[in-house]
Amino acid sequence: MNVQEAIATRRSVRAFLPTPVPGELIRRVLAQALRAPSGGNLQPWHLHAVGGERLDALKATMRERVQQAPGGEAKEYNVYPENLPSPYRDRRFAVGEAMYASLGIPRDDKPARLRWFARNFQFFDAPLALFCTVDRLMGPPQWSDLGMLLQSVMLLLRAEGLDSCAQECWALYPQTIGNFLELPEGRMLFCGMAIGYADRSHAVDALETARAPLAEVASFHGI
Repeated sequence: MNVQEAIATRRSVRAFLPTPVPGELIRRVLAQALRAPSGGNLQPWHLHAVGGERLDALKATMRERVQQAPGGEAKEYNVYPENLPSPYRDRRFAVGEAMYASLGIPRDDKPARLRWFARNFQFFDAPLALFCTVDRLMGPPQWSDLGMLLQSVMLLLRAEGLDSCAQECWALYPQTIGNFLELPEGRMLFCGMAIGYADRSHAVDALETARAPLAEVASFHGI
């Protein structure tokens, strides 16, 4: 698979098969992804791959935690800006409606929507999880490095025939995940990622999100 194919076929997969991901495969992917760009070569990322019995334990913990604190814990950052304006608000609304339509969950069925959202914290049944953490002293330029690393991971997973779902929703439970990962005091959680083989029979995995046309987001100067 070339890079164009990897980009074109990457999806946020929300239904996975139970097929295990070999440990040597994720080690190879992460080692290759470390070539991602990093300003000043700081390499601010810290990665935590979780599988097997440890992942089972985390999923069990999260089943209880989501029941105890459905609104999450004290947040360390906002996933989205408050009072999100158009067109960003419109894009977010559209992708949510498209996903729930694929699941047959109407807008007025709030309990069903909440139950589906809670599946994030089971990694959509993926057999492997990845967390990305960062030192608290790092700023926006270093956070952009994290994004480039995670994109590299997701494209390399596609090259291996795997799929993923990057999950900033884990920012809702930073204390629980920090304790589980035994993060040092100066470190914080950025996001999680579900990793595995997509269940192509599930309707939600047929969803392809829209992208704004090039003319809407790009300007060309002197070209």
